[in-house]
Amino acid sequence: MNFTLKIWRQENAKAKGRFEIYKITDISSDCSFLEMLDILNEQLVDKIEKPICFDHDCREGICGMCSLYINGRPHGNDDDITTCQLHMRKFKDGQTITIEPWRSKAFPVIKDLVVDRSAFDKIIQAGGYISATTGGVPDGNAIPIRKTDADTAMDAAACIGCGACVASCKNASAMLFVAAKVSHLAHLPQGKIEAHERVQAMVKRMDELGFGNCTNTGACEAECPKGIKIDHIAKLNREFIAARLGAQLPKEGGSVAI
Repeated sequence: MNFTLKIWRQENAKAKGRFEIYKITDISSDCSFLEMLDILNEQLVDKIEKPICFDHDCREGICGMCSLYINGRPHGNDDDITTCQLHMRKFKDGQTITIEPWRSKAFPVIKDLVVDRSAFDKIIQAGGYISATTGGVPDGNAIPIRKTDADTAMDAAACIGCGACVASCKNASAMLFVAAKVSHLAHLPQGKIEAHERVQAMVKRMDELGFGNCTNTGACEAECPKGIKIDHIAKLNREFIAARLGAQLPKEGGSVAI
């Protein structure tokens, strides 16, 4: 298979970026998208040209590093996959493929197709954890949890923090990511102790980092490689409202004006 690649090149965060055109030939239809980029980089190195920088790690759809915007879609033209799971048979022979980095104020470009996604780490640091000491691993049935809650928590925990939700949102909102992390812990008894502090701190940090607002278009759910549902955003909103109301409740012997 032969392709024309229109790839975003940018020397650093302050440099002006541009698209450059590359031709690549004799690519197997079973080749993964990242393997195709590897082949292109080998050809560029052979010609003493600068290779294209892009993120990757596990190449098994687990780590979420392979953050590429391909022909107008995060992770490319397939459903429920990351870029490393995308194969060239999903494209037509001779097709032009446009490859860009995530586009978000909160995800500044480092170089070429690599963006700084440490904003997600900062949101987690703000409250996406349980600080209570739980000791050793308890028996499976030691803490009774309803199956519906356990299933919902596991579904939310599937989020790999790739940033496709941000890339697909017209407002570059991180609500689906934050909602998944909040919902995961909110459905488990271990996470309820710090629930009010957690949701307020994470939402505040999200806003400080420059992510946009959620307008419920559902693009994030449609492009999420792990199928995280926007139902978790509703859970986040409920948790946030409950936390704000809880913060206004009177202390013992006090009063509050409504």
